Amino acid sequence: MKPGIVWIFSCMMLCLASASIQAQDAPYPSRRIQYILPSPAGGPNDFVARLFAERLGKSMGQPIIVENRPGGSWTIGTEYVTRQPADGYTLLHVSGTHILNPSFFPKLPYDPIKDFDPVTQAVGMTFMLTVHAGLGVANIGEFIARARANPGKLTYGTVGVGSSHHLGAELFSSMTGIRMLHIPYKGGPQITAALLSREIDSTFISLFPVRKLVLAGELRGLGLTTLHRSPLLPNVPTIAEAAGLPGYEMDVWQGLVVRAGTPRPIITRLYREIGTVLKNPQDVARITELGLDPVGSTPEQFHEMMKTDMARWAKVIKEAGIKAAE
Repeated sequence: MKPGIVWIFSCMMLCLASASIQAQDAPYPSRRIQYILPSPAGGPNDFVARLFAERLGKSMGQPIIVENRPGGSWTIGTEYVTRQPADGYTLLHVSGTHILNPSFFPKLPYDPIKDFDPVTQAVGMTFMLTVHAGLGVANIGEFIARARANPGKLTYGTVGVGSSHHLGAELFSSMTGIRMLHIPYKGGPQITAALLSREIDSTFISLFPVRKLVLAGELRGLGLTTLHRSPLLPNVPTIAEAAGLPGYEMDVWQGLVVRAGTPRPIITRLYREIGTVLKNPQDVARITELGLDPVGSTPEQFHEMMKTDMARWAKVIKEAGIKAAE
């Protein structure tokens, strides 16, 4: 190789090395961030994801783009994130489905705990055992009595096998010794319509789509799945207190994770930024209107909660013999 060409080649390599070092030293974030939501647009998950993307984009000085990648019970979007670099530029919005999937899909292409680093449990979501007003039951005790007197005849609607609606009902049935008939629907709006038309007797559903109907007297809320009452419906007791089931709890949640191996300073930055959103009075008001509770747990707390939830619900799913829909 001629000396002149060698000199030019050496300069090019030095420039590339310098650019690489500068890229590594660039403050985070220095470019756009993907925010992956493995569910369709619309609904509480989409609302929370877009709220965080908007707020973090402004505070961190870079655009954060929400990308809905639904399908496969959240597995398609989740697997996509495992193929991205662990650099904080691909965020993954998760829900309880994230830790339920191993119970339904033994051959998942990823491990929901080991392949991701937790950032924060952002919010919790309150579900409620809801019936149509004409069912003739005034409280949860009467509902249980009706179910015991008519085994397998009272119906409940869900958005599918393994959903929070389904697991809430299965846990309730196992703890009370009742049997009900499962009727799956495509989504929450279809469940609400079926309940209003008396096509089904009951459902375990989030407060948002049914709260106004309960206040109007068209539907009746019998009990909440959380351990605390909701300010949105303060007169509705928890299932644990109303049914005398101190162990009953279904805490539906949403959170944020990143690819395992993401630098800790990046995780800390994201955790703090989301914490700021969850302390903003205006944002908190928007979140609570959907029946959501701001949480903002630490990465360590979120990690332990996911492990605990995965083991707990795996036991419920196994004992109930619940299988993934074909």
